[in-house]
Amino acid sequence: MNAFTRRLGMASARRPWTTIAAWTLAAAAILMLSGTAGGAFADDFVAPGSQSEQAMELLEERFPEAAGGTAMAVFAVPDGQRLADHRPAVDAAVERIGATGHVSTVANPFTAGTISPDGRIGYAEIGFDAPATRLGPDPFTAIAAALEPARGGGLAAELGGDATFINAETPTSGAEAAGIVAALIVLLVAFGTVVAALVPIALALLVVAAGLGGIALLASGMDVSTAAPTIAAMIGLGVGIDYALFITARYRENRAAGHDNRTALAGAMGSAGTAIVFASGTIVVAMSALALTGMGFLISIGLSTALVVLGAATAALTLLPALLALLGDRIDRGRLPLGRRRAPGTGWLRLARHVSRRPWAYLLAATALLLTLTAPALAMRTGFPDAGDDSTGVSHRRAYDLLAEGFGPGVNGPLLLVVDLRAAGAGPGDLAALSRRVAGDPGIASVGEPLASPAGDAVVLRAITTSAPGDAETSRTLERVRELVPANVSVSGLTALTDDLSRHLARMLPIFVGAILAASFLLLLLVFRSVLAPLKAVLMNLLSIGGAYGVMVAAFQWGWLKEVFGLERTLVIPSPLPTIFFAVLFGLSMDYEVFLLSRIREAYDESGDTAGSVARGIAATGRVITSAALIMSAVFLAFVANPSPFARMLGLGLATAVLLDATVVRLVLVPALMTLLGRANWWLPGWLHRRMPHLHGSARPRPVPQG
Repeated sequence: MNAFTRRLGMASARRPWTTIAAWTLAAAAILMLSGTAGGAFADDFVAPGSQSEQAMELLEERFPEAAGGTAMAVFAVPDGQRLADHRPAVDAAVERIGATGHVSTVANPFTAGTISPDGRIGYAEIGFDAPATRLGPDPFTAIAAALEPARGGGLAAELGGDATFINAETPTSGAEAAGIVAALIVLLVAFGTVVAALVPIALALLVVAAGLGGIALLASGMDVSTAAPTIAAMIGLGVGIDYALFITARYRENRAAGHDNRTALAGAMGSAGTAIVFASGTIVVAMSALALTGMGFLISIGLSTALVVLGAATAALTLLPALLALLGDRIDRGRLPLGRRRAPGTGWLRLARHVSRRPWAYLLAATALLLTLTAPALAMRTGFPDAGDDSTGVSHRRAYDLLAEGFGPGVNGPLLLVVDLRAAGAGPGDLAALSRRVAGDPGIASVGEPLASPAGDAVVLRAITTSAPGDAETSRTLERVRELVPANVSVSGLTALTDDLSRHLARMLPIFVGAILAASFLLLLLVFRSVLAPLKAVLMNLLSIGGAYGVMVAAFQWGWLKEVFGLERTLVIPSPLPTIFFAVLFGLSMDYEVFLLSRIREAYDESGDTAGSVARGIAATGRVITSAALIMSAVFLAFVANPSPFARMLGLGLATAVLLDATVVRLVLVPALMTLLGRANWWLPGWLHRRMPHLHGSARPRPVPQG
């Protein structure tokens, strides 16, 4: 592999202008195609094989009108007034809504009787010609525009409901740019020159731009989650800068050691380039493992992120060496007056030796710290967020609050009872008794009139719960209702769909985690030809991930420092988040593990001294890994300012985990544990040694103890 990455990089370096032109044309083509042929983003929250999925399939087949998504245009007047006094404005808004695309029905609140008891709040229910998960944001943008004249007439007019919430476009805060500025500052300090600092930033921005275009093209052929671009951009910026940083730092290190530019670049591509192949491979494997969940929106997030990471790795292995070859000595242009610098790695060398002299003390202290941070994760409560968890700055949150005020919280997420009249169970004459039985449950506020399909072979009953869609009590109500109804009655609706999704993810999470751990262990086993090194890496990554989970629970679920994070109330952890978080973070953690262990193994193969090789490896990579972690944390923390609670949680959790991984794990646990293990770090059974392929073609590993 060393020889392959060296040849690939040097081939690009020999033809720099051709390589740059090829990348420019490819990126331009992707962006132009995405603008003309790119698809819209939509979330598919269906859990495969669930009762809610079966119910929706039955409705789509026999009762498409009921299967289509619904939204609510909510109108309200101040206290002391009545909505009826503004009826002309409401009527005009309803008429405009009916003329927008994809709207099949719209019920005037005055004729449908959807006016609150105090006469202040009313809503027009809007039906669509497609399921809510397939609509995308465009119809809701048009409806929101249709409501503007009503607002101008003095009414509060907001657009809410299930379909609006799940198709809301992911908001941005503009703070993401601050992450790039922070990354640039870190690079300036790390490299000490302007040109060297700008190269990784430019490379990452190009990769993310092209990657987002590629995701838009992906959306034209499959359902892609609205969260996919945000997550892919977050990860793409981080790894794009990091990969370029690792190669550029090794290249400049080789130059400082007296090598000419060509030799320095070849050495960097053979060593750091190989590490990038394996590091990016672990992220791609981890994100691809999301396919094991069977969830369409998670699969799309995994594919989108893997696409951007592959682009970042490819750019680092081809475009970056072309740029470095063109720059030559100009890589050191724009040197900053940062004062006299110590020899590279001096501080890290002293730290590693200090830890190695007291391995047990540092091992126990670091482990205790990570376990303490992990403790809150044991109380993690997952659920699916509803519109009430969003900021009051968005229309669907304001609509949610108005509906809850006027009609009770359950109106924001009704349950749909779907009766299959072709199957044995409840018949047409049993519907009244069925309705009374369900209405008798303490968690049900009301049950609507039955709606029959055109062929009369299916009926839908709408049940309004007494609790909000995202409340744990609503989940318990759903369970009881499913136990009350006959075999030919299924419960669906967005509330049931998301509840089934949460349960499905809870069942799949152990399988998913096990698959990632096994795949990562095998990949690192091949890379380092050791049993204990990958096992240690897997266990330590679990500790840093656990610590990040704990911080996320304390901040968002328990509400610690909620004012700092701009939270209006405490939140449950969204059920997809632990799965996404684990996949992303495990892959990112392996980045640092691969780079550090590569240098430690390189030093060990030269000297055979375990403690010395650990210290040399940390000294060689300490500044680079710390800089990379600061960069990635800055990028992630910028998303804490995002209006979306999901993006805030992801940003804080990932930043915490990266910082823990680059400090407590890499600088304390690794040297302490590797010192204690000694030569056993590289132990490999003899039978496995003989059968495993050699991935480092030019490497000559020092013989290790075998059994």
